[in-house]
Amino acid sequence: MMPNTMCTTPPVFSITAVARRFAALAFASAFGAAVIAAPASARAQGLPDFTELVEKVGPAVVNIRTTERGRTPRTGQGNPELDEDMLEFFRRFGLPMPNRPNPRSPQQPDGEPQTRGVGSGFILNGDGYVMTNAHVVEGAEEVIVTLTDKREFKARIIGADKKSDVALVKIEASGLPTVRIGEVSKLKVGEWVIAIGSPFGLESTVTAGIVSAKSRDTGDLLPLIQTDVAINPGNSGGPLINMRGEVVGINSQIYSRSGGYQGISFAIPIDEATRVSEQLRAGGRVIRGRIGVVIDRVTREVAESIGLGKPTGALVRSVEAGGPAEKAGVEAGDIVTKVDGRAVESSVELPRIVGGIKPGNKATLQVYRRGAYRDLSVVVAELEAERTVAKRTPDKDAAKPTAPVSSVGLAVADLTEAQKRELKVKNGVRVETAEGIAARAGLAAGDVILTVDNVEMTSAKQFDALLAKADKNKAMTMLVRRGDAATFLILRPPK
Repeated sequence: MMPNTMCTTPPVFSITAVARRFAALAFASAFGAAVIAAPASARAQGLPDFTELVEKVGPAVVNIRTTERGRTPRTGQGNPELDEDMLEFFRRFGLPMPNRPNPRSPQQPDGEPQTRGVGSGFILNGDGYVMTNAHVVEGAEEVIVTLTDKREFKARIIGADKKSDVALVKIEASGLPTVRIGEVSKLKVGEWVIAIGSPFGLESTVTAGIVSAKSRDTGDLLPLIQTDVAINPGNSGGPLINMRGEVVGINSQIYSRSGGYQGISFAIPIDEATRVSEQLRAGGRVIRGRIGVVIDRVTREVAESIGLGKPTGALVRSVEAGGPAEKAGVEAGDIVTKVDGRAVESSVELPRIVGGIKPGNKATLQVYRRGAYRDLSVVVAELEAERTVAKRTPDKDAAKPTAPVSSVGLAVADLTEAQKRELKVKNGVRVETAEGIAARAGLAAGDVILTVDNVEMTSAKQFDALLAKADKNKAMTMLVRRGDAATFLILRPPK
């Protein structure tokens, strides 16, 4: 039986409780009631009030629905509005798409528009330009924008950029409420931010949190703002707002193992998004620069072993034949450390920096090669669709090994002139046998060793002589070419 909460029995006070009560009264009498009230007041002052922000920015945040033409409805069982958002979630995170038509809903004729997904956006100016995520409008036949006053407009997609996940749409309206754009450079880790959007179709939902990190690398073209603001399917494309009522980001991604919000969300910095939207508005697409290299990160171990010091820059694994980098003299194994004087702190920064250079302009690359820095001038080309680079087949006329297997498990041979032309290298030695220490380091028959501890290899004889003089108790760093790609491998002595 549930306990009776309307008890009329007089309360019983213990002597200890009475003593504590009198002590508290005496303390308040001596020092004033303000002392007791102070902690509550301090706590109240420390808590942000978001009401004015929501009233100010909320009207400029919109709900975005999209439709596409299909053969059968794509909604699942249950609440149709919720299912629309869940479908957007499945698409966004690459999960299997459910296809369970609601038995209570009549089948729509082939070719009829089907509700596809829902997201959010915000109005940039009074003429009706709305910014959102590219994945929100991707593949849409029709885009419906709903304002907070419940007015609906069919929107026209001006442009969508998948690489940055930014899209711009236009509605035919005027005198609309707009957002103010903030400065991401002034955003600080730990400051309060809020998100407004339509999670699971719940329009004008406000969530709050703090900035957890800035310039977070997630593998995307742009570094992202990390927050702990609750973001769920349907929030995509909505604004991230600082305490001054300015938009500092576009809510775009979450990190989750369960499919729902787990305390980590990401937003596209608004300054980067604005640059993208300006190009979309001007020409419907984004023009980026490229130099034609495949890159990889530089590990701390490799950086220290080749004299670079710290793991910085981008390791060039391969160079596109006839591309800007090859024409400039960039070689596989180079480490790009600067572009026009701007430091390349990590490999992910190189495509971002080069992408921001206008095609046709010259740029100066600082590369680290065989223990020394050098500057190369490159003419930046326009980034096009990704290309598939054909892999070279091994040369059947490979030279035979000129020496037995060395102490590190390697037998090498000189490169033939045909192999040099095929690989487009001036020097190097070809691995004929790799076992023991060399095999454990990742070397394999057919690899081409370009350098050993920053010394360029010109012949098998030179290679064997270098190994004979090397300290057997020290690690050895080799720049190795495999097919079109180059990387550093470290041979460690047995313990």
